[in-house]
Amino acid sequence: MKIIKVLLMSACLLAQAAIADTDVQKAQKVKQGQELAFDRKKGNCLACHYVQGGTLMGTAGPPLVAMKARFPKREVLFDQVSDARIKNNKTIMPPFGSHEILSKQEIELVVTWLYTL
Repeated sequence: MKIIKVLLMSACLLAQAAIADTDVQKAQKVKQGQELAFDRKKGNCLACHYVQGGTLMGTAGPPLVAMKARFPKREVLFDQVSDARIKNNKTIMPPFGSHEILSKQEIELVVTWLYTL
């Protein structure tokens, strides 16, 4: 009986540690995504978009707010960042993925950050 209790306690502690690691990893990904988005040589989102907490923001694009509500499907937001011309061939948004400005991994990080807005 004691062995079972010890095993259950150990399993609970491991699960809590895994959740904590996941939270830390997600926070790191969000931070990396924001850094890419604000980097003038990478995402440069502030050149065209309002983002709370940003500086020297542009107004050519829509404000980056309520992103989960606007893009409930993560893949749709990924595609928008990767190449907005798919939905609007007259967009002025750079095709970050198609022109290899951002890698797929970097776009995933930016989308992770965008989903926090």
